[in-house]
Amino acid sequence: MAWILGVISFIAWLNHIFTCFSEGMWGFLIAGALFFPIGILHGFYLWFN
Repeated sequence: MAWILGVISFIAWLNHIFTCFSEGMWGFLIAGALFFPIGILHGFYLWFN
């Protein structure tokens, strides 16, 4: 079951990457790409926002 959380976190991180890239949020894109917990939390936030 832990792999499900891993897959969901990876998809949330990809959501962060694609959203930041498309909206031109370059600083946040780099921060979330290098320090992945920021990207994962932002990806979850985008789903529920």
